[in-house]
Amino acid sequence: QVQLVESGGGLVQAGGSLRLSCTASTRAFSGYNMGWFRQAPGKEREFVAAIRRTDSTTLYADSVKGRFTISRDNAKNTVYLEMTSLIPEDTAKYYCAADTGIWVVREREKYDYWGQGTQVTVSS
Repeated sequence: QVQLVESGGGLVQAGGSLRLSCTASTRAFSGYNMGWFRQAPGKEREFVAAIRRTDSTTLYADSVKGRFTISRDNAKNTVYLEMTSLIPEDTAKYYCAADTGIWVVREREKYDYWGQGTQVTVSS
């Protein structure tokens, strides 16, 4: 069982930046692809970004490409989501997730473990 704990959310003005962190309770962190998803009130949880376990290949949703950057530090069992040029539409609860597949994927059902989420609110 892998426990994931997100942090770094908060309230920010449009155009601002935030960095989310997700720390995993496993020594095998480097064996997991890691993803970030988000869910706004009344909407389905949607894919944001993912990073592959072997070569750190990244994948992004079109809506965040060029504004968000996912990275990982295997020595710290942590994955990050650097968010810049935030807009009100980015307001959501952000979740990290872990997956043992070969490739990074967008489908939330492919991920095996989930954190509790951290709230990001972008004011206009």
